[in-house]
Amino acid sequence: MQDANQQPNPVSFWESFIYWPKLGFISFGGPAGQISIMHQELVEKRRWISEHRFLHALNYTMVLPGPEAQQLATYIGWLMHGVILNLATFFAYHILWPQGFDVSFEWLSTLIGVAAFVALFRYKIGIFSVIIASSLLGLAYLLVLE
Repeated sequence: MQDANQQPNPVSFWESFIYWPKLGFISFGGPAGQISIMHQELVEKRRWISEHRFLHALNYTMVLPGPEAQQLATYIGWLMHGVILNLATFFAYHILWPQGFDVSFEWLSTLIGVAAFVALFRYKIGIFSVIIASSLLGLAYLLVLE
């Protein structure tokens, strides 16, 4: 276990970027198993995040609705490298897990995500406008096309 005052090891962007798809491929044990793997890898082995910060983030994600493991991975990505790795972590983790290769790939969802990324970082459109537009596109898809 890490000392409470010990600083986490610095992590390069690419080292952390490569880790998240790897975790996404591992669906053994479901979310509880992935949370355990994240703890072992990120806190105990690699020391990318402190025990205190990991448990704080885990407690926070347990209160939120939705998949805790995905939210935890996304939050840790944001802690390590800000919004860019946060989005990369979300897409790498979300696209690869939990379906793996058993279900057809969601091209429309991926296109909406890429369009949101471009709108945010290329055209500097506000986050709330992007969230609303993405939500409306997803809702239109569900109501009209399905």
